[in-house]
Formats: sequence, structure tokens, C-alpha cells
Amino acid sequence: MAALRLASFTLRPAAAAAASASSGATPAAPRSASFARAARGLPSLRLAPPRRRGDLVRPRAEAAADSYASALSEVAVENGTLEQTVSDLEKLQKIFADETVAEFFDNPTVPREEKTALIDEIAKSYELQPHVVNFINVVVDNFRATILPEIVVEFENIFNSLTGTEVATVTSVVQLESQDLAQIAQHVQKMTGAKNVRLKTQLDPELIAGFTVQYGRDGSSLIDMSVRKQIEEITSEFELPDVPLEV
Repeated sequence: MAALRLASFTLRPAAAAAASASSGATPAAPRSASFARAARGLPSLRLAPPRRRGDLVRPRAEAAADSYASALSEVAVENGTLEQTVSDLEKLQKIFADETVAEFFDNPTVPREEKTALIDEIAKSYELQPHVVNFINVVVDNFRATILPEIVVEFENIFNSLTGTEVATVTSVVQLESQDLAQIAQHVQKMTGAKNVRLKTQLDPELIAGFTVQYGRDGSSLIDMSVRKQIEEITSEFELPDVPLEV
């Protein structure tokens, strides 16, 4: 099974980068904004549970994830911190990939003080922005920690739409060098016409060697440069059709 590495490689247009460097301008400090203010009215789990779990729970969870992501994106846009916020959320996605973490935060028998202490520890260790810490607190108060991975996905979709960014996942046997990733990003940018390209990397020893690149919405497009693929193609060329034998 592939081991996901949540670090990302971002490619921006060379012209924009050069203009920023030559101007010598320092980005304005972000204004403070409260996620709690933007998140008023978000759905919580204090509603009565639906009777038909399979039909209703997932749609409600997806709607809630979209609501939280939209509220957080409004704060990030207001602060001018969209890129830093998506980076913070990728850190949280890695933490909450452990189901026991979400279960701890959604457990109503755990004292709020203990949850607050863990949130403070996470915020300090990962140097999270204040509005992202507020976001975690609102999610925890509403017992929505289990859908945080879905919130991250929805936020990334919003981020990509606002910034004209194409996300591609590069899978390889060993971690690729930065110059290799830069070439892959340039190739994806040329193929998609995106303003920016963000690469996520993951390892999969079953590829034997080489790499694959998935891009497009829901990873619908694939570039397969793996040795495993080449072996499969060679094997298929030598497959002979079944010939009936006369007895």
C-alpha cells in the first residue's frame, strides 16, 4: 500500500516570480480574522441522528465539510493567507489520518480541557496560524473532527479554483529529487494550461521503478512511467490466444 507524503511542491509562472523578486516588495502582514465569526451557523452533530444511516449520513457529512471549508476560505481570503492555510490543513490532514485522534476529539466524555490542551500542543508543534486554531476549536466544539479530512479536500478544491492551481500526485518507489519534481510540474502545467501546479508525493514499492503522475479532478488523468507498467505491456505482447486442440 502506498505511503502518502503530504509535502507539496508548488510551481508558479516564472514571470510572476521574477516580478515579485525585482520589486523587492514585502507582502503585507495578514489582518486578523476570526474563524468562529465566519463559522456561525455551521451544522453540528447535536442534531437528531437520521434513521437511514447509509442514505443520509454521508450527504450530510459532505455538506458539512463544504460549509466548514467555505467559511475557512473566506477568512483566509480576507487575511491574504490562502497558501499558508492550505499548508496548515495538510499538516492537520496528516494528524487526523489517525482515527484515534478524531475519536478522542469527538468523544463527549473527554473533558474539554483535555481537548484544549491537545489542540494547543498541535498548534505549537506545527506552528499553525491563529485562525486555523480557531477553526479546529469550532470543529471540535461541534463534534465534527471525524470529517476533518473531507474538509481539507473541499478546502483544497476551493483553493485550486481561486488560484488556478492544478494538483498532481506523483507516486514513485523512492523520493524523487527536487529537480525531477520541477520537470514533472512543468510538464503538467504545459499539458493542463494551469497557472500553478502543486505536486503531492507518495511512495509505492510495487511500481518496481519509475513513477506515475495523476492529475485532473479526482485524479482522472494518468501518466504511467513505471517499470511495472512496462512489464505488463511486454507480458501482454507475449500472451498467445487459446488454440483449441483436437483430440
